[in-house]
Amino acid sequence: MRGYFAIGVEGLSKPMNAGNLFRTAHAFGASFVFTIGADYSSRNVRSDTSKTSLQIPLHAFDGLDDFSLPAECDLVGVELREDAIELPSFKHPWRAAYVLGPERGSLSDELASRCDHLVRIPTSFCVNVATAGAIVMYDRVRTLGRFAERPLALGARGAPPPVHVQGGQKRRKPRAGR
Repeated sequence: MRGYFAIGVEGLSKPMNAGNLFRTAHAFGASFVFTIGADYSSRNVRSDTSKTSLQIPLHAFDGLDDFSLPAECDLVGVELREDAIELPSFKHPWRAAYVLGPERGSLSDELASRCDHLVRIPTSFCVNVATAGAIVMYDRVRTLGRFAERPLALGARGAPPPVHVQGGQKRRKPRAGR
């Protein structure tokens, strides 16, 4: 899969769920994780059994004033809002950082306005931050990964994934004098 992704949270009401989110991000192949204005310490969270902060970068931003992302990385807010794109209809950017709000609140208006995209998981009420993040990451991997199409009939096997096509071999011309 080309590109990269990261996932993070703004504020926290339950640090254990952020630990679970970051462990899941590590399992799905995130390039980094982050917090914005959150009191989170990987040492105090027992739910991150993969010790994500030792495997991939954990960026802790004090607030929105010092929050930054790599160049050309789209910020995607995950929020239960009427004006957000429903996740099954969303085309994930190749380079994306997904941000979720605290469980007992929403993304701040300032952060939501900085997002390039707002998506919503089509549920009737909010789910916890770790669950929401896992759903978003699964959707990203499912839609951008190289997987076979699902079969039309129940119990049938799908076609194998498409064969990767690579260009021909490139040969460099020897330099003069060699």
